[in-house]
Amino acid sequence: MINIKTILAPTDFSTHAEHALNYAGDLAKNLKAKVYVLHVAEYSNVGGDPDANELLIPSYIPELERKAKGQLEQITLGLRQIGVDAHSVFVVGRAYQDIVRMAKELNVNLTVLATHGRTGFSHLFFGSTAEKVVRLCPCPVLTVKHPDYTSEKESTPNDATA
Repeated sequence: MINIKTILAPTDFSTHAEHALNYAGDLAKNLKAKVYVLHVAEYSNVGGDPDANELLIPSYIPELERKAKGQLEQITLGLRQIGVDAHSVFVVGRAYQDIVRMAKELNVNLTVLATHGRTGFSHLFFGSTAEKVVRLCPCPVLTVKHPDYTSEKESTPNDATA
């Protein structure tokens, strides 16, 4: 029998992630599981010199982090208000790498992750965080697609004639 006691729910604060967080919250409530709501702040090091990070990080980064941490706390508080044992986790890094790392560190049983459904050039250029997490994560990953998302490939034959 599968025993899910801890769930990792990464968020980028998008509507897609919010939809996946609803799944994670409902699962956690029904299973009496703990939820870790994770936000990974990604910043580009365009200079490429890791020793020069202080020179490359713009002065507005602390404000962005403060806002992100506030959003994360609001999400966590909302889950707690519906009876979920929820905790917020904020890290700076690379989304897919840190989602996988935190899944290992927190020893979670399930990761619930939104998929943005990028296709074509966008998918090729940016890659898919969800795809990388599914491949590398040490636990099962539930990917959740937002119900409003439809891609060009999902059109029905009637759509083509309309």
